[in-house]
Amino acid sequence: MRLRELFDGLEREQGDVEIDSMALDDRLAKAGTLFCCVPGFERDGHDFAASAIERGATALLTERPLQLGVAEVVVEDVRAAIAPAAARLNGRPTSSLEMVAVTGTNGKTTTAFLTRALLEASGRQTGLLGTVEQIVGGRREATVRTTPEAIELQRCFAQMLAAGDKACVIEVSSHAIALHRSDAIDWDVTVFTNLSREHLDFHRDLEEYYAVKARLLIESPAPSVVNIDDEHGRRLAAELSDVVTVGIVSADADLQASSIVTDPSGSSFSAGGIELRVPLPGEFNVLNALCAVAVARILGVDDSAIARALSAAEVAPGRFQPVDAGQHFAAIVDYAHTPDSLENALRTARSLTGGRLIVVFGAGGDRDRGKRPLMGQVASELADLIIVTSDNPRSEDPRAIIEAIIAGVSHDGGAEVEVVEDRGDAIARAVGLAADGDVVLVAGKGHEQGQQIADGVVLEFDDASALRAAIEAGKQ
Repeated sequence: MRLRELFDGLEREQGDVEIDSMALDDRLAKAGTLFCCVPGFERDGHDFAASAIERGATALLTERPLQLGVAEVVVEDVRAAIAPAAARLNGRPTSSLEMVAVTGTNGKTTTAFLTRALLEASGRQTGLLGTVEQIVGGRREATVRTTPEAIELQRCFAQMLAAGDKACVIEVSSHAIALHRSDAIDWDVTVFTNLSREHLDFHRDLEEYYAVKARLLIESPAPSVVNIDDEHGRRLAAELSDVVTVGIVSADADLQASSIVTDPSGSSFSAGGIELRVPLPGEFNVLNALCAVAVARILGVDDSAIARALSAAEVAPGRFQPVDAGQHFAAIVDYAHTPDSLENALRTARSLTGGRLIVVFGAGGDRDRGKRPLMGQVASELADLIIVTSDNPRSEDPRAIIEAIIAGVSHDGGAEVEVVEDRGDAIARAVGLAADGDVVLVAGKGHEQGQQIADGVVLEFDDASALRAAIEAGKQ
């Protein structure tokens, strides 16, 4: 494709070069590459333009003239210009896919998995892009970040089309919205699950975080699905003209769940005139299921297919995932890593036992520090025994993170508190203390297969495997 076809207003002479790829990394540049000079948080892509040209880059997308002997497209904001160009380069693939965006603090992954299951049940081969994995043409691959860069996104959408996908469900992070990764996508439905404290190391405050999330739905002409049991969702729904609201306690919700019965294997409920079951316990998962059902109805899936598919839907790894090794207590792994999601997981775990609730958790380093004492407070108010441990400390001292969590612990609830810095030892300690009928909840990392420590080192670690190994060891 000619450069002038990617950008409006280029003169023929300037834009008469052939472009067949785009890159943010100079090491990926080759003949036919448009190198995008993105000013980053630590490095400026303009400083790597010469290196990209040495590797064969044909043209530059830049915020200032560099005059390095190749065609240049100078724009005010490189990041904002990337997604539209990438969409054009790949033939605008989302105009031919039914596109569903799921955003919110918690529940994105579960909602995305459930939505995909309902669309597949209608005979639509459906791709998935999210925190846990991506599915393109039925092929599963691990993901690096929740929402990839726009260049990779648009290329992936084109691959979905080529592989026979008819629809795509994608988790959209606030980073992706703020950094224009999710621009130039033709959405068919947008979903807002909820919003609570998260990513305040990136956003100035909760209000900015909300504004970024809300922008995805407000700026799209597509119909939206919004959880109005969440106060931010109710606020957002009032700003939208084409919206289906969902809720449990909200009597004015368009799709309200009632007659909820939850047990360790899942939740049954009524909504929209149909009887439903989702293979996940807890009211927060009923809300996730309601969002998926609303999307499916908007896209024309019939109620009988919805009911069948929801009851048999694949559960996302690490989302209230049971670990059963024949023990006489319940063992659960959950991705809960915010105060709100930890509270949801603990309340659901509490409903499953007449015994003790034991929780193992920590908090990530180099991230929002303000949430740490809040997580300590929530855990101490809802659990019987909390074991505070290391999560992904990254460059921080694990002990300092643990101390920040402990600072928030409330002693009014009577919870016992222990500190076991090594995560594997902490899980083994919890298992060793569990009696018949108790619940052990390991929270924070969910599906993650590694523990991030200093200097970018990632140690192999999986909560579910560690929990299973501790249970097996306890039998010997």
